[in-house]
Amino acid sequence: MARARTGVRALGAVLAAVLGASLAGCSSTGGKRAEDARKAQAAAGKAAVTTPRWTFAMVTHSGDGDTFWDIVQNGAEQAAVKDNINFLYSHNDEGQQQAQLVQTAIDKKVDGLIVTLAKPDAMKDAIARAEKAGIPVITVNSGSEQSKAYGALTHIGQDETIAGEAVGDELDKRGRKKALCVLHEQGNVGHEQRCAGAKKAFGGQLQNLYVDGTNMPDVQASIEAKLQSDRSIDSVVTLGAPFADAAVQARKTAESKAEVDTFDLNAKVAAGLKAGTLGFAVDQQPYLQGYQAVDLLWLYKYNADVLGGGRPVLTGPQIITKTDAAALEEYTERGTR
Repeated sequence: MARARTGVRALGAVLAAVLGASLAGCSSTGGKRAEDARKAQAAAGKAAVTTPRWTFAMVTHSGDGDTFWDIVQNGAEQAAVKDNINFLYSHNDEGQQQAQLVQTAIDKKVDGLIVTLAKPDAMKDAIARAEKAGIPVITVNSGSEQSKAYGALTHIGQDETIAGEAVGDELDKRGRKKALCVLHEQGNVGHEQRCAGAKKAFGGQLQNLYVDGTNMPDVQASIEAKLQSDRSIDSVVTLGAPFADAAVQARKTAESKAEVDTFDLNAKVAAGLKAGTLGFAVDQQPYLQGYQAVDLLWLYKYNADVLGGGRPVLTGPQIITKTDAAALEEYTERGTR
């Protein structure tokens, strides 16, 4: 019997050793394997979570053909794949039409809503109706001042006044004396804040030029006329990446030596910075705005998480120069910066 008990004890020790080794192997590699599996699922267009397939809608103030919003949408769609979200996107640069698109999303009984507040007065009632319907709202890009008052969970973007001040400081560093701030969308409070912030921080003179952003030939002609009539202008600041190229063409035609700088970044702007046809860009990381908005709505639905502590979640500003352009070029080409 003693021998039998000894044999049992020996077998038990062997089994314990095998089980211990197995558990040790799981503990040391299981997390990495799970993470690798999640990454593989995301790359293959599969969800990395098993939460219900909620529907989130994003409604922005974008006009047609604005590459900035393509980048925002790219970020939102990538997060939606990861989070098992059915993602709907719509846009209109007119405040009342944007509000109607929000109502359409409400009527579809979406589970979450992401909106921009470029024209906050037009959007206020629509946001209130969404909240009354029990739909959580996150604001992105514009409207940080109104976001909390309107009842949104949080705001994701850059502080436009601070971004404008960063431009004013950069113009001073470059020794500029007279700048032109080109506003391409009348009534957009964020655009007004950018130019006002630049004017406040800039040691030289800055004046606003209002153009029709839906008509690029008109944008170029307006900038060209201004540069021809005032040769003392040594810097042109555009408020969106697509308008930087129009300003470069206007400078060339007007035979002006003014430096062209811009808000926002895309592949063409990165190439312009690298080539020296543009001075600097102000990046607010639009991909991150779209990605974080979807991700934070998912976190709220899944775990009642709210990021920011009542303050906006800032994604910018970051001043990008020729030195930075090469490192970011591959990201701009794939549509994520």
